[in-house]
Amino acid sequence: MSTKHLLALLNSHIEGDEDQFLSIALQLAAQEARQGRGEEAEKLKRLVQKARDQQRAGRPAGGQTPIPLARPRGELQGLVESAYPKVTLASMVLADDVRARLNRVVRQQQERATLREHGQAPSTHMLLVGPPGTGKTMTASALAGELRLPLFTVRLESLFSRFFGETAGKLRLLFDQIAQTRGVYLLDEFDAIGARRGEPNDVGEIRRVLNSVLAFMEEPNSTDSLVLAATNHVEILDQALARRFDEVIEYTLPDVAAARAIMEGRLGKFKIALKSWATLEPALEGLSQGELVRAAHAVVKDAILEGATKVSAEALREALHNRQTLKGKFRRQSGR
Repeated sequence: MSTKHLLALLNSHIEGDEDQFLSIALQLAAQEARQGRGEEAEKLKRLVQKARDQQRAGRPAGGQTPIPLARPRGELQGLVESAYPKVTLASMVLADDVRARLNRVVRQQQERATLREHGQAPSTHMLLVGPPGTGKTMTASALAGELRLPLFTVRLESLFSRFFGETAGKLRLLFDQIAQTRGVYLLDEFDAIGARRGEPNDVGEIRRVLNSVLAFMEEPNSTDSLVLAATNHVEILDQALARRFDEVIEYTLPDVAAARAIMEGRLGKFKIALKSWATLEPALEGLSQGELVRAAHAVVKDAILEGATKVSAEALREALHNRQTLKGKFRRQSGR
């Protein structure tokens, strides 16, 4: 153990910051693993997991004990947004197979110490694909909420535009943080770096970044952090990159039943008559979860400001029609 790590451990102990104490212990485990002392690294990780399990068991019912929020530091500031979401998977309307797969990932994360005792590791790398507004970003928030972990969101397109020529180095810093600070990491707009090599618009810098990401994803994830990559354009991803993910989950537009459930959840106490839903079904088709939520919020805001206790089917139909019109306009502009 270096003097630096010892000082950090003592300081966190004196300040009573147990989360920081355990985070430093995981850093030491990662260091042991890199130096080829795998058995010692595993012992350290198991002890940290045991301590966290005991910590969680001692919290009051409902899990309301506040946990310090980890934030990016140094050169990652401004590139990575941090949050501590409270949403859970139960608040999302998901296809049955998607919900089952996400619940499986959560369970593996919660019981990762048991898996490691049998020589297995929890799923940590997930690729989320599907049209905009179908729940990919909210899934990252929900997983962070379920696991009571900070959510770190990386805007890869912004990373390219601000640091073109230095992107691989910045990504190295990011993956170092993943190895040191347990959390849920969302790599949004992943196609910005995951495009197939050899494409006509491929340039040397993008190719180098992609090769770096391929190498980073092969490194041991000593903190068992969840790394989620989200893309609207799975068709352009490099196949070598897609193979690095433990789970590839596809999000689709909701059917009429799911769309209605989303709307009812967002309307809250501002209900509409049950018989009105049949007339609204055509307006629900083809809209994403995000578009449905925005339509519901629009009519709820109007109802609040007007002092109404409910919303009319006509107002909701108009809001949905506006979303359909806007979607059609963008589709024509993009040539689809």
